[in-house]
Amino acid sequence: MKIEELREALSALEDPRRTSKGNIRHKLEDILIIGLCSMICNGNDFSDMEDFGTARQTWLKQFLELPHGIPDSDTFRRVFERLNPTELANCLYDWLGAHRPEGSVVAIDGKTICGSRSTKHKAYHVVSAFVAENQLTLGEIATDEKSNEITAVAELLDLIEVKGSIVTADAMSCQKNIVQKIHDKKADYVIALKGNQPSLYENAELYFQAFSSELPNIHTTEKGHGRIESRDCYLVTDLSWLLEQAQWSGLQALGMVRSKRICQGETSIECRYYITSLTDVQQFAYAVRKHWAIENQLHWCLDVLFREDKARARKDLSPLNLNIMRKIALALCKNADFGKRVSLQKRRYWACLDPDTFLRILFQ
Repeated sequence: MKIEELREALSALEDPRRTSKGNIRHKLEDILIIGLCSMICNGNDFSDMEDFGTARQTWLKQFLELPHGIPDSDTFRRVFERLNPTELANCLYDWLGAHRPEGSVVAIDGKTICGSRSTKHKAYHVVSAFVAENQLTLGEIATDEKSNEITAVAELLDLIEVKGSIVTADAMSCQKNIVQKIHDKKADYVIALKGNQPSLYENAELYFQAFSSELPNIHTTEKGHGRIESRDCYLVTDLSWLLEQAQWSGLQALGMVRSKRICQGETSIECRYYITSLTDVQQFAYAVRKHWAIENQLHWCLDVLFREDKARARKDLSPLNLNIMRKIALALCKNADFGKRVSLQKRRYWACLDPDTFLRILFQ
């Protein structure tokens, strides 16, 4: 990925500033690239973007025009408040080359940007599609309430290509129209089943209570962080007894995961149920496990490493645009080749110490 390609991609975005007045001093692509570099180097807000640009102005001039020097924090703020987040996301994800390996798991889930709440609107809730295998975001849809996530998931599926993938989602997405959309796009699905589909949930629960011992299963055990967790994954593909099967497009099986956790001498057991178009229990177990990548590898990183929930940019569209920039910075950090295993925190620390070396690796 060349920096020149990024400049060219960003220059095609519609500038939200009043360009007709002829008083634009800083190029849009310069502003956005400085903002992205700042976030890679542990920056969090608009003043950090100005500080980074000022400190690294000589280095930045190698590939940015900077006709009037470094923009001030107010310029960064105004641009991010007004920029169209959908156009920004499409532009950056295309530049990043987000793709899906054959048979990959596309996990869909929402995250509330807690710090984006203001007196004019509720906190933004962003629904993302995340490829578990290469840890890249395929697309996203923003809503102003978590209750709108069902509509957002359907809209997101219209925007992304999922053919040949396994789409996973939580129980909120266990809706007939969403399942139909996934099936129409020639993808498989594994969707959590809970009380929002009471009849289907009750039937699944009763069946596995009675017959799970007769079904093939996959058993795994993990140890770490002071706990031992074992999982048994079951799949029933004979649904001739299930009256609702015809109502769910592509439904081929019901699944159950029974988890047993031992932590500090206490034992807990939990059973989770799923609807799925898969018929192989091993493939089902893999998809269920991979779904958690969107929590562990995306949402956790945004909250803990990028401190997103503590961010105080809340005016207009700035929370959404900064969320996109953080995801791109995260993806770049994850996919940089260091020739050895290096933590994300350490990568960003090295970026702070030596942006010349680190960012050239990212943009090579």
